[in-house]
Amino acid sequence: MQVSTSTGNTAADSSKGVAVFPTGQIALFVLVTVLFFLWGMSNNLTDILVRQFQKSFQLSQFSAQLVQTANFLGYFCMAIPAALVMRRWGYKAGMIMGLCFFGFGMVLFWPAAVSGSYVPFLVALFTVGCGASVLETAGNPFMAQFGPAETSERRLNFAQSFNPPGTIIGVIVGARFIFSGIEKTPTEVAAMKAAGTYASYLHTEIMRVVPTYLALGSVVLLFALLLSRMKFPAMHSEHEGEGGDHGSFGALLHYPHLLFAVVANFCNVGAQISTWSSLILYMKQYTNVSERTAAYYLTATLVALALGRFVTTPLMKFVSPSKLLGIYGAANVLLIALAITRPGMLGAYAIVATGFFLSIMFPTIFALGLKGLGPNTKLAGSLLVMAIVGGAIFPLVLGYIARSTGSLALGYIVPLAGFAVVSLYGFAAPWILPPSGNTDPEAGGIVAERGQGF
Repeated sequence: MQVSTSTGNTAADSSKGVAVFPTGQIALFVLVTVLFFLWGMSNNLTDILVRQFQKSFQLSQFSAQLVQTANFLGYFCMAIPAALVMRRWGYKAGMIMGLCFFGFGMVLFWPAAVSGSYVPFLVALFTVGCGASVLETAGNPFMAQFGPAETSERRLNFAQSFNPPGTIIGVIVGARFIFSGIEKTPTEVAAMKAAGTYASYLHTEIMRVVPTYLALGSVVLLFALLLSRMKFPAMHSEHEGEGGDHGSFGALLHYPHLLFAVVANFCNVGAQISTWSSLILYMKQYTNVSERTAAYYLTATLVALALGRFVTTPLMKFVSPSKLLGIYGAANVLLIALAITRPGMLGAYAIVATGFFLSIMFPTIFALGLKGLGPNTKLAGSLLVMAIVGGAIFPLVLGYIARSTGSLALGYIVPLAGFAVVSLYGFAAPWILPPSGNTDPEAGGIVAERGQGF
């Protein structure tokens, strides 16, 4: 495989004057962008659930993090099946299938709450994660290809900019409707147990998750119906079979920029989810704030994420996305180091600030990883989505360290390591990305770019 030796700014210069949005397809572009908003709402509601279930089911920090494990394990299990479905029937089929899984999983919160058991909730979250996996396997590469190749990072970052507003609204809704605002003292708990009313109180807390998830699930299923009525364009990459070339997983091994992107995305998502899901627990351990106040700090993190996306995406016209990725990863290493060494409000502020620099990581890694893959794009996209399983593993490791040492702050060394890998990928990307066009690993030459323009 040929290796690009161009400087970082060359990529930025080549995108000047090139359209970002697909001509004549704005309505579909907007509707698919809404998907980024919807799965954003769901993903950060899980941060609320970690604390809510820890209280309602009286769980340890390690057990409570199984919420994230169940959700992101769904990403790992469904990414490749989703890619195979889309390789056969296209992006539209993948998006509708993902929405159906997504909505059905949310509806399952009702019987799970009635059962009063933790495991049915994990099953429901796994189903939601499966749906989100299919949506991301479809939505991210679709957006990257839905226009000129030169602006794929900017286009995907723009679409991903609507993910943070979804996450913000998700956390606000969770804090308002899932958190009751009632926090019993040990004395009150003892009194309620003696009176035999504590179990009833815990069940009431569990049932608070139902209205939010039923409402969101209904919206998702209605959106699936709406999207099914839309006509999708015939993208070149959707007709890979015409020449007998569907791509193969074996061919992906010839693309070092993709393999490194998979590792970077694993570390990125793991660092992101473990940072966010532990923020409320961090503040409860090291500060005197209430659950709802801590949730507002989580909201501030997501506001910083949204701000980072809208501020940084235009900068990519002038500065290489990979260089920005490296700088932002290094910034988060420093911020997490501060949270570890100075636990308390200063550490909490540092964690909130990581949101700004997290902003471009996922879409930029994703877009860079898909560069020059031609007929292998869908399969490569599934690997990048599978890497989201980092969100299932990092929080558990963080929780284990916190339980073993008694220090949640020390557990934050896990996301610190993840951000270090992201930074390394960003600085290394210009040297391992393929030149313009597709690199054919079999022929060792450059073949024409496919499926990138409209």
